[in-house]
Amino acid sequence: MIRALQLGASLYLPATRPDLVAVGNRDKYPALRSVIFCTEDAVAGRDLPRALDNLEAALPRFEPAPLLRFVRPRSPAVLRRVLQMDGARRLTGFVLPKVTRHNLGEYLAVLGPDAPFDLMVTLETAEAFDPVEMAALRALLLAAPVRGRLLTLRIGGNDLLQHLGLRRPRGRSIYSTPLGLLIDQLVGTFRPHGFNLTGPVFEFLDRPADLAREVRKDLSRGLFGKAAVHPDQVRVIEAEYQVSGRDAAAAERILSDEAPAVFRLDDAMCEPATHRAWAEITRERARLYGVHDRCPGGGRDDQSGA
Repeated sequence: MIRALQLGASLYLPATRPDLVAVGNRDKYPALRSVIFCTEDAVAGRDLPRALDNLEAALPRFEPAPLLRFVRPRSPAVLRRVLQMDGARRLTGFVLPKVTRHNLGEYLAVLGPDAPFDLMVTLETAEAFDPVEMAALRALLLAAPVRGRLLTLRIGGNDLLQHLGLRRPRGRSIYSTPLGLLIDQLVGTFRPHGFNLTGPVFEFLDRPADLAREVRKDLSRGLFGKAAVHPDQVRVIEAEYQVSGRDAAAAERILSDEAPAVFRLDDAMCEPATHRAWAEITRERARLYGVHDRCPGGGRDDQSGA
């Protein structure tokens, strides 16, 4: 779960884009932490050959860089094609789309048990609404030989809304739609078993304040990582991944070897036995994203808005 904190805001790019090399080498967006080159929903079926040719030309030109590079294959067959490309080992891993307990084995068979790639599994099919199906998928993921390389589960908000015939309303968070209850259900199904989950994409580019508010709601549910559909969203998302000075100090006190079993700090009870996981995540967020000194409540009320 801690490793997933490195993802930050993952920029999604269709693999048809002409600037894959510039992005993949971190030349175009130097602050980018992770990128996902998509060959699935972001690419029309008629354009898939061009997307794969474009990706095949780009991979050998990727240079070592502090950037996590992923490809979202359209299917197990496309995954096999990408794995055969020159330069495929320069990828960090793959985002597997529309995963269920019925097709997970196909993807894993293509990868093989010793493939050195990190994986992200996307929950975005109708099965996501069924707690029994999700529990069965969880059991398969826990037993899979790639469990140690499974970075996170991604929640595919737009695909899930499509199953309901809905689209996120402008000016409202995903949590004001029926997906709010579903996301809470998925958190309860997977997170206690060590899986990180990412927040759904926010598709409106002209509402940065709403995006920031939704990221805070993601974090309040333990979701970390969010797809960005425009570079401007990366800064907004990752600003919310900073931690307050108060939380950073509390995390260090909780993790201290000299910490008592229970103590009072800033008029709050701190109990290392129950707060350690939070403290470890908070410490790593502070290391990766920094500490802010914004006043509590200064426009950052997680309960405000929809």
